[in-house]
Amino acid sequence: MAEAADIQGIGPSPARRWLRRTAALIIGAPLVAALLAVPAAQAGTGKAHTGSGTVDVSLNTLSPSAPVKGDTLTVSGTVTNRGRDTIKAATVDLRVGPKLLGRTEIDTAARRTGYALGSDPAALGGKYTVKIAKLPTGISQDFTLSVPVGKLGLGDDGVYQLGVSLSGQTSRAPYPQVLGIERTFLPWQEEERDSRTKVTYLWPLIASAHVTAETGTDDQQTPVFADDDLAAELATGGRLEQLVSLGSQLPVTWVVDPDLLASVDAMTGNYRVKSGDTTVAGTNQAVAKKWLTALEAAVSDGKVVALPFADPDLASIAHRGKNVSGTLSHLQTATEVAGSTVQTILHVKPSTDFAWPVDGAIDPSIVDVATSAGAHKVIARSDSLQETGNLPYTPTAARPIGGGTTAVVADARLSTAFQGDMSKAGNSTLAVQKFLAQTLALTAQDTDAERSIVVAPQRTPTVAQAQSMARALHGLDDGRWTQPLGLVEAAGAKPDADATTGVPGTSQYPRKLRGQELPTQAFQDIKSTQVSLNNFQVILTQTERVVTPFGNALNRSMSTSWRGRPLEAQQYRDSVRTYLQDLINEVQLISKSDVTLSGRSATIPVTVQNRLLQGVDHLVLRLKSENATRLKLNDGGAVAEQPIRIGAGHSQSVKFDAAANVNGQVQMTAQLYTEDGTPYGDEMTFTVKVSELTPTVLLVIAGGLLLLVLAGIRMYTHRKRANAGGATGDDGGEPGQPSDPTPDTGPESGEPSAPGEKVER
Repeated sequence: MAEAADIQGIGPSPARRWLRRTAALIIGAPLVAALLAVPAAQAGTGKAHTGSGTVDVSLNTLSPSAPVKGDTLTVSGTVTNRGRDTIKAATVDLRVGPKLLGRTEIDTAARRTGYALGSDPAALGGKYTVKIAKLPTGISQDFTLSVPVGKLGLGDDGVYQLGVSLSGQTSRAPYPQVLGIERTFLPWQEEERDSRTKVTYLWPLIASAHVTAETGTDDQQTPVFADDDLAAELATGGRLEQLVSLGSQLPVTWVVDPDLLASVDAMTGNYRVKSGDTTVAGTNQAVAKKWLTALEAAVSDGKVVALPFADPDLASIAHRGKNVSGTLSHLQTATEVAGSTVQTILHVKPSTDFAWPVDGAIDPSIVDVATSAGAHKVIARSDSLQETGNLPYTPTAARPIGGGTTAVVADARLSTAFQGDMSKAGNSTLAVQKFLAQTLALTAQDTDAERSIVVAPQRTPTVAQAQSMARALHGLDDGRWTQPLGLVEAAGAKPDADATTGVPGTSQYPRKLRGQELPTQAFQDIKSTQVSLNNFQVILTQTERVVTPFGNALNRSMSTSWRGRPLEAQQYRDSVRTYLQDLINEVQLISKSDVTLSGRSATIPVTVQNRLLQGVDHLVLRLKSENATRLKLNDGGAVAEQPIRIGAGHSQSVKFDAAANVNGQVQMTAQLYTEDGTPYGDEMTFTVKVSELTPTVLLVIAGGLLLLVLAGIRMYTHRKRANAGGATGDDGGEPGQPSDPTPDTGPESGEPSAPGEKVER
């Protein structure tokens, strides 16, 4: 009766509804608890690794990178269980294919993650596998797979995808499945191609600034370094040592910052290193000599490009500095000294006709600044000067961009191939294989013309990045699809008529790079220091001792190496300016106390001190009386001047004639000037107190003197008469005077003189 009533739409009794709800709660409780437990477990352990992301597969080595027929391909790496369950009955397999058509497909394949059933090829299987009975959670296991190239099933020449996967099962998924996969690329070219791509690889030798503007007091002007960090880069295993060691075995074009060479050359002799408020002797002469010797041998083929001295930041100058007067002059000077610096130290003549903006990013203002310093070739990059004609191939690097300027457009994919952390073997192997794959795919593009491609990597590659770059270039050693070419030759290659030549607008300059630029204030600081240097050098007898080190320091202040380090850049500029001001202050006026002038005329001395280690000349000392009516100078004017010439470490007292007319105090101002009238140093003030003798006083003194004279005459006459009477025996005359009369002027005062200076009369 109850079931019939439910079917007919009649509701169940209240008791039955209660029983049903209770049963539902009892049955559903475990399910709810399980659902709540999953998020809680995930919250405690982090993201769960499941499916084909359970195992991390790393490919540490792949040899040979570009095999030929008859080779055996060896792949080694590591598998790591990132999941929660132990993996059992695991197998590491090699998967080959498919062949990738073009550079875009390579990019797409490189972004793929996880196993895709139907897209990824079947495992090679057979005896070319590695068995792992058990792989507990969090545990890693190394593997090595060796397969004859003939067993890979490679067909036509081209780039093939190569995958290494781990299949296995867990207690939660007790059936075989792919739990991890890593893909890379295998370039396959059996014979040397009839048409090969010319590849120009830039090998940069650039470092941050280490030398200060300060030099020693000796005749050799011993250089002073801010730190001794450069020695670590030059030592065995250091960044710069590795770049030279690796580059010496590669067909590359060396791109050198002359400042680096000058700094290392300075280290080969005596040098000092700042340590707090003092300096200590540098001790790495042997390291510097060894590095320079190795570099000189490595660049003996002459493929050297010299950047302007200290590698100035062209974009910062173009966007923030060119409107600050003097900035472009610094760039011009940095370009002029580049060639001679490299030739003197390395004994090869470099090309100085190239400019290299940061990351090859250009706009019209950057090109204008680069060419203003004499460069006619600008190293750009294809992600800045992008193709707009939908070309189905990568065009030749050289492009005419107007005004007789050539843009050498580096390939962005190849130039950025080794950025990131290459210290991890897996990252390095993938980068090398992708680089080789891209060069083969580029060569295989549908075009009849041979092309010239330029690779411009990061300016200061790490040791691991440099090693990865070297491995990639060695993969091209046999020249099956590429051949090396120098940068000068690449810039002179015949341009592709269909390639883009339009320079992108200023608004298209990358925002990230713009945010790293030196601020306008940096160039204003440099200008201020240069003005002070100009005023200082005109008084020196040995200008080169100051102009050269400070000129180099100002060039370093504009270096590209300051990008991303604004505080360090400001500190360097401040240190240059402060040290220059310290030198300027070594030539100064010695402070005077007040002067007392007692008399109508006198000389006033002013002392100039030179504590420099060289003589100074072409200075003028100007003394000014603030009250010419009371005190006149020299020929009766309010101002008097005298030329100044002082030897090293000496002082000179300069005397000015003065004439007083009225008693009282007169404020005097002394100031040094250069011969062109520019004030030098701070002015000095002192007071002259005039105590002039008036005409009335002079009359009184004259009257007193006259009375004394008359009295003397009277006494003389009287004595003469007395003596005459005595001679005749006249006893009635007055007796002679027993002695001279007592003087009517008192003794000189023993009291101390009044404070202040007494001047010569």
